[in-house]
Amino acid sequence: MKRLLKWIGGVLAVLALVAFGVLCYMAGSPKDAYGMVRYALPHMHSGTLKVGSDAPDARLVALDGVNHFHIRERIGARPLVLVFGSFT
Repeated sequence: MKRLLKWIGGVLAVLALVAFGVLCYMAGSPKDAYGMVRYALPHMHSGTLKVGSDAPDARLVALDGVNHFHIRERIGARPLVLVFGSFT
């Protein structure tokens, strides 16, 4: 019985190391993988927005990096498009 428990523990340890290695590869480094697990995963959830729903209000940073604004300030007669990504 002890031998079986050692095998199960060993297999679980190897699987945990492999999962950590894959996560590090996907995130870019062990530091980034830790940050993703620590901060991002607990806050992930499915939203309730549907196509055509009003955007929830949020405070955003302007392109100059100094000023801030709320989405509701920019929504008027024209549509507002938010692009999340890197263009470098």
